[in-house]
Amino acid sequence: MGHGGESRRAQAYDGELGAAVARAQKGDEAAFAVAYRLVQPGLLAYVRGLVGEDAEDVMSDAWLEIARDLGRFKGDGAGFRGWTATIARHRALDHLRRQRVRPRASTLEQDVLDLPGPQSTHEQAMESLSTAYALELVGGLPRDQAEAVLLRVVVGLDGPAAARVLGKRPGAVRTAAYRGLKRLAKQLGVDGVTDEASRTLGEST
Repeated sequence: MGHGGESRRAQAYDGELGAAVARAQKGDEAAFAVAYRLVQPGLLAYVRGLVGEDAEDVMSDAWLEIARDLGRFKGDGAGFRGWTATIARHRALDHLRRQRVRPRASTLEQDVLDLPGPQSTHEQAMESLSTAYALELVGGLPRDQAEAVLLRVVVGLDGPAAARVLGKRPGAVRTAAYRGLKRLAKQLGVDGVTDEASRTLGEST
């Protein structure tokens, strides 16, 4: 994995994504389709973790807003992923409010000093998340952990970008992602997440 815990896929796509967004802002519809193709899978998985089966409807609303406000976006491919994730999250929370569904209580403050196993690997936990089964497991995490893991691993945001989306401190997001990955690693039969990995999750590159 690269520094900051970004997925290899996200890193590889950022150059292509940034170029596509720049062309789309000039009216290139094919380029907008490319940008959609690159970010939609991760965003849909993230929103599904928030609203469940209504994710596609929520993302339809989000993409309408993204298309409408595209001309106001300024940034590169990584910035576009963060911007679209923020919009998607707002639409998801609006949806939950309309349904009068309260998010699950955060357990970020519980047992934050648990020590990981000495032979655990952050890489294994991250790679395991590429499976559909692992993505299903994310839905069973406490809400703060699920959002942090989805933004970091699935959407591919670095620590500070994920913190901006969530309106939290980078350290809090790092801790939530670390704890979520630890729990997932245990369920997936991986030893866990190293202490070094917990620090890496908070780095920015």
